[in-house]
Amino acid sequence: MMRSMSNPASITHLAEACLLFPTTEQTGIWIDTDGAIETVSLFDLPTKLARATPMVCHKGWTATRLGVDLGPVLDVLELAAFLRPAQFCLPTPDGLASLLGLQKPRTSEDQALTIGAAAASLLDEIDRLSEKEQREIADIADMMGRGGWKWANIILTRLGSTPKKAGPPDGAAAAIWRRLPEITDIPPRGEAGLRPVMPDAARNRLSEMLGGHAETRHQQADYAAATAQIFNPPDEENGPSLLLAEAGTGTGKTLGYLAPSSLWAEQNSGAVWVSTYTRTLQHQIADEMRRLEEDETRTHPRVVIRKGRENYLCLLNLEEALGQMPGQPAHAIALGLMARWAGASSDGDLTGAYFPAWLVDLLGTRHTLGLADRRGECIHSACAHYHKCFIEKSVRLARRADIVVANHALVMMQAVLGAEEDRSRPTRYIFDEGHHVFDAADSAFSSLLSAQEAAELRRWVRGVEDGRRGRARGLTKRLGEILADDAEALALLEEASEAARCLPDTGWRARLSGGGALGPSEKFFQVLREVIYNRTTQPDSLYNIQCDLHPLPESLRQAALPFLDALKTLQTPLLSLAKAIAKQLDERSAELDSQMRARLEGAIRGLEWRANGPLASWSLILSDCIQTSDGRDGFIDWMELDRLNGQDRDVGIARHYLDPSQPFAEAVLKPAHGVSITSATLRDSNDRKTASPLSGDQPADRPASLHEEDRQMNGTSWMMAEQLTGAAHLPQPALRTHHRSPFDYAANSRILVVTDLARDRADATAAAMAEMMQASGGGALGLFTAIQRLRSVYPDLMRKLSRANLPLYAQHMDRMNLQTLLQLFRADPNSCLIGTDAVRDGVDVPGDALRLMIYDRVPWPRPDMLFKARAAWQGREAWTEYLTRMKLRQAYGRLIRRNSDRGIFVMLDNRLPTRLTTAFPEDVEIERVGLAEAIRSIGDFFAR
Repeated sequence: MMRSMSNPASITHLAEACLLFPTTEQTGIWIDTDGAIETVSLFDLPTKLARATPMVCHKGWTATRLGVDLGPVLDVLELAAFLRPAQFCLPTPDGLASLLGLQKPRTSEDQALTIGAAAASLLDEIDRLSEKEQREIADIADMMGRGGWKWANIILTRLGSTPKKAGPPDGAAAAIWRRLPEITDIPPRGEAGLRPVMPDAARNRLSEMLGGHAETRHQQADYAAATAQIFNPPDEENGPSLLLAEAGTGTGKTLGYLAPSSLWAEQNSGAVWVSTYTRTLQHQIADEMRRLEEDETRTHPRVVIRKGRENYLCLLNLEEALGQMPGQPAHAIALGLMARWAGASSDGDLTGAYFPAWLVDLLGTRHTLGLADRRGECIHSACAHYHKCFIEKSVRLARRADIVVANHALVMMQAVLGAEEDRSRPTRYIFDEGHHVFDAADSAFSSLLSAQEAAELRRWVRGVEDGRRGRARGLTKRLGEILADDAEALALLEEASEAARCLPDTGWRARLSGGGALGPSEKFFQVLREVIYNRTTQPDSLYNIQCDLHPLPESLRQAALPFLDALKTLQTPLLSLAKAIAKQLDERSAELDSQMRARLEGAIRGLEWRANGPLASWSLILSDCIQTSDGRDGFIDWMELDRLNGQDRDVGIARHYLDPSQPFAEAVLKPAHGVSITSATLRDSNDRKTASPLSGDQPADRPASLHEEDRQMNGTSWMMAEQLTGAAHLPQPALRTHHRSPFDYAANSRILVVTDLARDRADATAAAMAEMMQASGGGALGLFTAIQRLRSVYPDLMRKLSRANLPLYAQHMDRMNLQTLLQLFRADPNSCLIGTDAVRDGVDVPGDALRLMIYDRVPWPRPDMLFKARAAWQGREAWTEYLTRMKLRQAYGRLIRRNSDRGIFVMLDNRLPTRLTTAFPEDVEIERVGLAEAIRSIGDFFAR
């Protein structure tokens, strides 16, 4: 059916482009340049695309929904990223309307029209830019146009400009670092004081942060007072004060720990480090700190977010990518958009709130997230951009902040390295999302001897070789100039560079699979790969292949001997070079300026970390392969082929601590003065009698749960928490406190277990989910324990929800990253989202946007090598059920986030054991019902 819009001129004046918006799977709205509107199908589109260039919103998602290759398009999101850089926008017509103040689209036709209206509105903004801004965007647009950007000529025409003379794109147009301000150097505060925080003072600070007219909840006030205990002066005899604090959802944990933390920081001129597992929570914490009134006399920030270097755009990487662009003109589009964003960003955070995550979908990883320093190749003060560096800015601001918000990975990595970049150690920590501390420690303190990791170390030492172009400089280029007068150091540089030839060289993947391995490392990894293939029963698996390392075959033992010798030959000159540089620091202390001193100290840290870190751990793994028959006590070793879609990407030996909370306790907890590990799900409610709370919430101005009768009553529920957080490895018992959720779960939620679904049939699962999602009117999250089942259920589910006008977003199916999918899901209370079980960790969706959660199967842990080893350690049944209970607790906790929230949790697997239902609040009845009754119950519940 074809119709005409009333005012086609609103879009046709800006480009000879049609508008295209997908409505249901493989169909969409097409609006021609003459204003004709029609519904097109997959079969109509190729003809139309051959005659006209469509204007779309998110080309990847549009192509996926329509099931067709769109070819060249005008993507209005690229125009928004260019003209409104570093501004949040959902990648939909609704999101563009919100960004630009346009009327909210209601129908599919409105959505298509909004694409054109948004483009027109964005182009109109060009006229309001200053002459300087117009010149800047003209130069970058011209550069991008030479790389094929279709918006370039439209923008230049609007500016009254013409493209410059023909030729490859010139990266000088996007050299945004020239106009970035330099960082003001901030000296560290020095040693923090030891004044304690009294419980009543913590309560008062909480009241101040809540505001004079806000009602203080007693659970939150008690929690704040309990947290104050970690700010007592350190006990040198008994070690750090550790508080395990479980606070149910809705308690108000964030403000509860920020109240005493901010008070201690002010009184003692020190910093409290708040560590989270997810990035989303980091920004929520920073927002909560803004509740404190700003004091104009303050000379330092209240809160700073710190992330690892891999999260920030590296200006040197951007400069070098732009420098290579004349030979790679197609990269001009991505680099131009990234330059526009970097020039407008205040922090350069590629994972922050103001970086459009959908840019990664549109532009790819290489020229978005790949512009970060992901290989540890930073040259610190030797970099021309050092005084404008986004990373350095966050490091320096953190030196003076009251609250530093980091993530578990960064905090633990600093502990592994032995010192933080600004040469200070935190003494007070809050680990929020504390139920993830064990997993974070497992990653931070593990080792991986793999071909890819070894090849990366070769690049770090030798740089890019054989005339190829690339980012890595190598030690000689980074340090040769500053060591020019030191013959001994130069000789060590050369020795290290030659020794690194033992590591895998470019092309190692082809050689490992096709033969012809070069050097001892490649020969070792080639033998390792052959052993894995000989041992596996699934050589054609699409996913990673793991095998026991022991008993070790003789062929691998023999290959390990020369590889171990080669690693030691490399380790020795690296350590000697670090000593030679340290000697220079001492001997030239009078003549070295601060910048050169920082550069040399950074070089020492880098050399020592690689020699004492990866090289030392790899040498130990190889030595154990040669000398032991059954591995090293306290560790788990296995062989692994890293695969993607059935193709080998890496091969290596992984080593993990059996109990990673032990190194966490040694490296992080014991050196600290006070630590709180907090979560809504710390305790294991494996038995409702032993797991029930103490007689009411304990007065928070005394150590909660420290009394012997409390320990006997509550010991079972805390036992696993003490083991997995490192508390069991400290000399004195941890303080413990538990605070009930204020939510009425019995009144506001239901738990349904469907008993009659043929769960092995994808169409049956799709039909069940579709009916339930329609009964709830959307706001539904479907979780799958296997990607294959998600993929098989998606087509039917998509068709059924499309007919019901309920938007569906799908992880691994839509060409959008998970962060973007969650943003879209959160914004539309009628939408639905499906993803893997891991999605529950990133979900924070209060209100109607999440009111129904459906699990396709019981989320049993995957039986990989780590699981098997730890199941043997803890007892297979106990470990299996503990991990599953905690997943269910965390998932259910995402459903009710506010007092007014209502929701239903559905398990489509009738094999959910009753003993696992202790994961849910005890006052919520678990109903085992048939599918038809479950659908009726959902409809009735939300109709009330």
